[in-house]
Amino acid sequence: MRRRCCRWHWQLRKYRMEKLNLAATEDAVQYQLFLTHEPEDPAHCQKILQQYIERILAHLAPMLVSYIWQSQPFNLKYKPAKEHIPAHIGGLTKFGDNIEDEWFIVYLIKEITREFPELAARVDDNDGEFLLIEAADFLPKWLNPENSCNRVFFHCGELCIIPLPKTPEEETLLPATSPTIPQALKLLSAHSGGFVAAKSIRTAVYKRINEYPERIQTFLHRAHCYLPAGIAAVLKQCPALVSAAVQAFYLRDPIDLKACRSFKIFPPDTRIMTSVTFTKCLYAQLVKQTFVPDRRSGYSLPPRSHPQYKAYELGMKLAHGFEILCSKCRSPSDDSKEHMLNVPLWDAFLNSLKKNNYFKGELEGSVQYLNLLHRAENYFQHTVNSPQSSVADSPGEEILNILKATSFNLEDFGKETTSLPPEDDDGWLEISPDTLDQILKEAAGTNKSTYTSDEEEQNYDLSQIAENMKAFISKVSTHEGAEMPWSCAEASVTFDVDSFTNALDKILGANSEELDSDDLEEEEEFEFLDSDEESELKTESHGETVSQTETPGSLRSYMDEMDSELASTNIGKSFTKQPKVVGSGKGSSSQDPDSDFEDNIGTEDTDLAPVNIDLNLVTNLLESYNAQAGLAGPASNLLQSMGVHLPENTDKKSH
Repeated sequence: MRRRCCRWHWQLRKYRMEKLNLAATEDAVQYQLFLTHEPEDPAHCQKILQQYIERILAHLAPMLVSYIWQSQPFNLKYKPAKEHIPAHIGGLTKFGDNIEDEWFIVYLIKEITREFPELAARVDDNDGEFLLIEAADFLPKWLNPENSCNRVFFHCGELCIIPLPKTPEEETLLPATSPTIPQALKLLSAHSGGFVAAKSIRTAVYKRINEYPERIQTFLHRAHCYLPAGIAAVLKQCPALVSAAVQAFYLRDPIDLKACRSFKIFPPDTRIMTSVTFTKCLYAQLVKQTFVPDRRSGYSLPPRSHPQYKAYELGMKLAHGFEILCSKCRSPSDDSKEHMLNVPLWDAFLNSLKKNNYFKGELEGSVQYLNLLHRAENYFQHTVNSPQSSVADSPGEEILNILKATSFNLEDFGKETTSLPPEDDDGWLEISPDTLDQILKEAAGTNKSTYTSDEEEQNYDLSQIAENMKAFISKVSTHEGAEMPWSCAEASVTFDVDSFTNALDKILGANSEELDSDDLEEEEEFEFLDSDEESELKTESHGETVSQTETPGSLRSYMDEMDSELASTNIGKSFTKQPKVVGSGKGSSSQDPDSDFEDNIGTEDTDLAPVNIDLNLVTNLLESYNAQAGLAGPASNLLQSMGVHLPENTDKKSH
């Protein structure tokens, strides 16, 4: 992310913690769905919101039933009115190490508001308005963390931002400070579609969610695992439990491993080969952990040269995770699931599933129908009708309930072993430096070069470095940081007539004569950065004006005297000078005894040759970049922030 994005990130977190006193849950996303027209009767409002919960979950069930969450699933609960927040549908999901869960939820919220336009939604996480952080490079200047509260919503399937008033007429409609949620909902209801965010902002956010739901499959990884038959039966009925098992193994401690000495639930003598579906995040967490099982557990591994060593190792790690989960829960109750499903909400939810063709025409009672029904029941238990703090919701108890209710035959699993689908290639775990650079370029939007390394070096224009540095220095900076320069291809061209007129008035208006000598000296300081030819042109064009500024007390005269004193020192000799232009003086450079400045640098009466600022700048940056030896450092960070990407240094000689 660029500097503006980082500044937004820091300011949002500081504002939330210091100003709002919020103890936000780490790695969690919170979402709220509001009625744009709230009924006055609270009981009627609650009834309507409960109906929306059923309709929303039934509508999303085909995507959510088989989705594997990293930590917690997407869930919706009725939230009564509290202080300035009206009654609404709310939820909170911990996404842990898998950031894709958070963006999938953003897609779900967008789809909900598209399908149900009478709802408006907010979504944020422990960083605050992370949607604005994602689009930080395209936000209007007036929008900052202090006034962004309750301005960002999804409505009618589009990202909306409630603006500040610009005219006296808008002041009666739009709040000058952060609006309350009821004020924002009233505005969205009265002016539907009038607050849609700018296209550049929407593009930056939608880029992360446009490929859903098809994108879900790209984050899955199928691998063969040598597992106890009981675990294979559990995963066949509820594939999402693999997440809890991986997390239990990944976050294990010595106390957890005590239960893995005897393996009372999943003994190793029932192991069979099966195919398990992970998310790529879960698979990486499991496969990259080095672990040696206790000899008393019975889980021995073949030699590393064995063709199925990875399957044995993955199965052993998963078995430890499942055993740890079951060791932490109480014995399953006989009627826990029946009591959970014996509610009117389940009947309404099941009817909604049938209306949305969830069962895909399967005959009631068939094997495929029962598999889909079991998955829907598990989904209902954990996302619709179970409190987050309930002990009955523990994955270990769910595993024991499935084992108690499911009968399996080892011979049947043995037959399935011969027809397992091929496992996916895990080459994506290893990323070369070139691939990493490519990913970073794509993320930064700078992946435009089609040259090979040799062609890139031959076609590279070093003057780009000097031009970008000049553009960076000319930018206005504040205590909040500096804006990085945009290239012409990246910057969007906009023209505000009123702003342009006001700027001209400030520059050419009545206050122009109030400029003092300090302003002139500041201009001289910037002129000093230009080349000698540019200074001569300015001298000819301004004539008497320039000569007046070069008084004995001016900044230019001080700088000239300093240059004269430093010319014979090591500092003066370290700079590369511009060659004398033929015919620029009283005679040609060959006739002038002082034309070759580098050969006569010690001569006291020699004319000072101007320093080649561009060449010195590029030389010093390249030397600093080369000294980093391919590692991160100030030169590479500065250049990349300005959009300058140097080709690989193939010259092995020292500089």
